[in-house]
Amino acid sequence: MGKRYYCDYCDRSFQDNMHNRKKHLNGVQHHRAKKAWFDQFRDSAAILHEEQSKKPCRKFLQKGICDFGPKCRFSHMSEEELFNLERQVEDERQHKEDFEYGNMPDRSIEEWLSRREKKLTALKGDLKNKEDCEEDQAENDIPQQLFAIPDLPPSLLPPPPGGWKVKVHTEWG
Repeated sequence: MGKRYYCDYCDRSFQDNMHNRKKHLNGVQHHRAKKAWFDQFRDSAAILHEEQSKKPCRKFLQKGICDFGPKCRFSHMSEEELFNLERQVEDERQHKEDFEYGNMPDRSIEEWLSRREKKLTALKGDLKNKEDCEEDQAENDIPQQLFAIPDLPPSLLPPPPGGWKVKVHTEWG
């Protein structure tokens, strides 16, 4: 049967030779699938700009369905969806400005980290009793700017308010 080429964009495989690969990579189906793949990673501002430049789709407004679907050159977004998208873009822009220009509310991350480090060293040395630790816990709430960074992987997310639940297993075997 020979080697086969698998196209991730089209979710399709075919015999791998120069003629078939060139034919597939230049085909309309491949270009559409590739565009759809990269469109899912566009930011909200680009989507909003594109949707605002389009006219509303009459068929979609009348029947609630359009034969062209997502490939339609007219907009299928309602006014409410456009308004929500505008708010989302504005929120993202505000978070980005706050992060870039240092308009951080409350206190800085460095201050929070230094207080947290002091607390951890005090706990390790048993210098504080439990009541002092609970009062300190309320004072050392996590700064909001740590939550403003979108799409962080789980390993970089700040700890939950009560800390991570740790189960101690005393039984072996």
